[in-house]
This record gives sequence, C-alpha cells and structure tokens, in this order.
Amino acid sequence: MLNPPTDEKLVSNSVTDLIKRIGMKLLLGPYAKYVNMPGNRGLTVASIIETSHIVMHTWDEPDPALIQLDVYTCGPFDPTTVFEWLQQYNPKKIEHKYLDREYNLKEISV
Repeated sequence: MLNPPTDEKLVSNSVTDLIKRIGMKLLLGPYAKYVNMPGNRGLTVASIIETSHIVMHTWDEPDPALIQLDVYTCGPFDPTTVFEWLQQYNPKKIEHKYLDREYNLKEISV
C-alpha cells in the first residue's frame, strides 16, 4: 500500500462510505485510533454493522505499508466493491479470501 491512512476522521468517513457502498446498515462507529508506537505504528478502525462488523488495521512503517480489512457479514454484497474502495490507498497487491459462513466456511472464488 502506497498511501496508508493515518487520519482518524478521514478513515472513519471512508469506512462509512464503504458500508454504504456494499449496502450495509451502520449501527455503531466507526471508531478509529492511530497508534504511534515504534514497530507497531498504524491505524485501527472498527464498525458494527447490522449484520456483523467491519474492522481495518493498517501498519505504515513497512514499505509498502500493510492493510488488513475484515468485512464480516451474513448479508450479501459484491466483493469487487471492496476491492474498488481499496484503490484509494494505492495498493501494490491485494490478497483476499471470500468465505461463505453459512456452508462450513467454504472459500468462494471472486
């Protein structure tokens, strides 16, 4: 990731946008906090959605920076919407797993 988020308010607004884009309903949050501890610098943001949660962790010290995003829901959504949303951070590589919780965590191709 070439553009790791560090501003708590901006990333909270961005996650709210993601929630709207995937058609979910926000219940609490997003709550964001930047940690400035050497070796673990980065941002965490968490949101409770009607069907579960969305949590993002970033680490801005590695080059490129690292982001981990968990969109955990039993509601339907198009995963490509999440990949498009991630483009704002200029990712160098996106790795993902899309699991169907209803059927024994079966991995689904996107």
